[in-house]
Amino acid sequence: MQPRQSLPLEAINLSDMEFWTLPYEEREGAFMTLRAEAPIAHFPDPVMEDSAMEFPDAGGYYALTRYRDVAEASRRPDIFLSGPGAVSTMDLPPEMVEYFSGMISTDDPKHARLRRIVSNAFNPRNVRAVEDSIESVATSVIDRAVTSGTGDFVADIAAPFPLQIICDMMGVPPSEYETALNCSNVILSMGDPDIVPEGTSPVLAFLEAGATLTGIMEELGEYRRANPIDDITSALVNAEIEDERLSQQELASFFVLLVTAGNETTRTAIAHGLNAFTKYPDQKARLAADYEGLASTAVNEIVRWASPVTWMRRTLAVDHTLSGVDLKAGDKVLLFYNSANRDEEAFVDPYTFDVGRNPNDHYGFGAPGPHFCLGAHLARREINVMFRQLFERFPGIHATSAPAQLRSSFVNGIKRLSYEF
Repeated sequence: MQPRQSLPLEAINLSDMEFWTLPYEEREGAFMTLRAEAPIAHFPDPVMEDSAMEFPDAGGYYALTRYRDVAEASRRPDIFLSGPGAVSTMDLPPEMVEYFSGMISTDDPKHARLRRIVSNAFNPRNVRAVEDSIESVATSVIDRAVTSGTGDFVADIAAPFPLQIICDMMGVPPSEYETALNCSNVILSMGDPDIVPEGTSPVLAFLEAGATLTGIMEELGEYRRANPIDDITSALVNAEIEDERLSQQELASFFVLLVTAGNETTRTAIAHGLNAFTKYPDQKARLAADYEGLASTAVNEIVRWASPVTWMRRTLAVDHTLSGVDLKAGDKVLLFYNSANRDEEAFVDPYTFDVGRNPNDHYGFGAPGPHFCLGAHLARREINVMFRQLFERFPGIHATSAPAQLRSSFVNGIKRLSYEF
């Protein structure tokens, strides 16, 4: 994918949703221009017209587009705070921040407490049980796609596969899978009219979806406190570390986070992976010829290539100078992982899809620091298993159309991708 530098610097506006409908090559060209000419550029807050809530411009934000700047912001949580809201360019009411991002939008000591409790629940025995289920879930998802598939790779495989693993892991019954998937789509849609119908308030749609997921987990959490079994939810609600437990709201927020962010990374990576293997059949053939030898590097390259989460926000706790730019306390910065993953200073031939790329210190799971993705290992395992099974069972699988891009600046999502086995 060679970037097209069709936009001059002065025409680039990352806050304009129309920018995020441009073809991938044009977007890549714009970020190439930013890295070269204005690596820490300032943009106004996006205009969000919503009858349910007003979002005034709160001073805009700085876009960090270089690998090294994203790394510094991630490694300095004392300066670059997540608490004011990591998943929104605009300041949201605290209850919305808690609702949709939970642990992502917290700082120490609360973040350390939450991560400690959650990490304890993901003990080796529980993780092993989840990993053991990945093979069987992948098989059943592919079997369903073969017999009754829609011809849409996202609907048939990329979306249901990681969601079923997360729901099974948390003990959510199969009757709730479709509800959880629909709610996840709405929360991550950024109001895409294919998902949130025109005339519907995106904010109200997000809140309703969040409330639905919260209701599922509150009911399940209460039941598992009284009737624990050997699953992650039981471990979470009954875990006690130094007299600390997850509150009901914290459990619900963590579930919303898993169903959205935890699901989306794998889903988006798998969809972009099939698209990449279709565009670059030489790399597909290379991986298929030595899957065990190249699986690890290939999975990392798929995640780098996809960069599923485009950015995360941080807010300055104090005045700080970053790469010669003076930032003030209260300023907002967006860490553009997609741009860092194409930075010519960090990667050799960054626009080449290379299943053997090594080293590959990408930021597809976030940059190193306290907020590095807790589920990175699980996501890598899921991607590995799915493509191994697809290549073994259906070596001719390929996309038959260009991907339908999600209209979102936050998730580099694919809504639909036609395919054939």
